[in-house]
Amino acid sequence: MPAAALALALGSAVLHAAWNLLLARARDVQAATAAMFLVSVVLAAPFAAAWWSAKPSVWPYALASTLLEAVYVVALASAYRASDLSIVYPLSRGLAPVLTLAAAVAVLGHSASAAEVIGVLLVGVGVVLVPGPRGRGDVGALLAVAAIAASIAAYTLVDRAGIHRAGALTYFVLVLVGPCVVYPPLVGARAIRREIVRTAVWAAAVANIASFALGLLALRRGAAAPVLAVRSTSIVIATLLARRLLAEEVGLERAAGSLLVFAGVVLLAL
Repeated sequence: MPAAALALALGSAVLHAAWNLLLARARDVQAATAAMFLVSVVLAAPFAAAWWSAKPSVWPYALASTLLEAVYVVALASAYRASDLSIVYPLSRGLAPVLTLAAAVAVLGHSASAAEVIGVLLVGVGVVLVPGPRGRGDVGALLAVAAIAASIAAYTLVDRAGIHRAGALTYFVLVLVGPCVVYPPLVGARAIRREIVRTAVWAAAVANIASFALGLLALRRGAAAPVLAVRSTSIVIATLLARRLLAEEVGLERAAGSLLVFAGVVLLAL
């Protein structure tokens, strides 16, 4: 893997963990999430308009992806409101590639390799360890995590085809339309106005756009599999920082579970 691609993928991983940490520590997680995605579109839209590039065939993919993004945003805010980031983040990011592989096997006839099977097993053990005894009883949070993982897996499959039919920033703005239309009315304008003026929300929006951009640049300089593997380091980064920045109880069991999930994702990627 070229050094430039490695650096870009690591930067993308750090920034992805950063905007999730910023949202998770907000006073009103749901309003902060809605505000962050609105700001992301506002910041990215002028650049997308200046370099607009979209084939007519992109619209079915953009529509499907934006609806799945709306599900993702609603589930993400609900999960962070109900549970710790050090539970939600590694579980959702770890389960997503497992579900993607399952869909590829079931729908596309993909034959799973030995490494992929071992990766699934590692993620499975990690998923059991991460929540700990208390977290396993929080059915609502676990359902939200499952919804996040399923939406990530689904929009990943859609975006693999859609991104070839539009420019990167154009596609980014198109897929964020859904969350910006669907979610803010559910939260309420007053709550969003309180959060949208906060520096953390703008920082999260910038980190969101930058993470997306760095990820695409990494893919241009390196193969998809190792880039995905390096970006999955965000699982470990977010879990460890949650203890320091969010004062979450990240014990040995949860840390070990996150490492197993990370290892499993790497095997699935490679």
